[in-house]
Amino acid sequence: MLKHIVMWKLKEFAEGKTKAENALIMKESLERLVGIVPEIKSLQVGINEKTSDMAYDAVLISTFEDTDALARYKVHPEHVKVSNYCKKIRDSRVFVDFHE
Repeated sequence: MLKHIVMWKLKEFAEGKTKAENALIMKESLERLVGIVPEIKSLQVGINEKTSDMAYDAVLISTFEDTDALARYKVHPEHVKVSNYCKKIRDSRVFVDFHE
């Protein structure tokens, strides 16, 4: 199994919404992909609860069968919609992929 972890630092204000509003929209949008994108084995989104310059604002922890499944997920039209929104509201993004 491949674990795919992504963390975002969000803009204070973007797309007419606050950071907190956008974090919630992003969380709900990503969670809706479960059952729509068949490659997703598991998916969890967390919104940071602590304030720190070192902290990221949101994290995605997801699991896929393998790197090919992750590649299919990345180009799935419904994921692309969420990803495009995330690009508009983020300041930065980091990720880690590893096999369990």
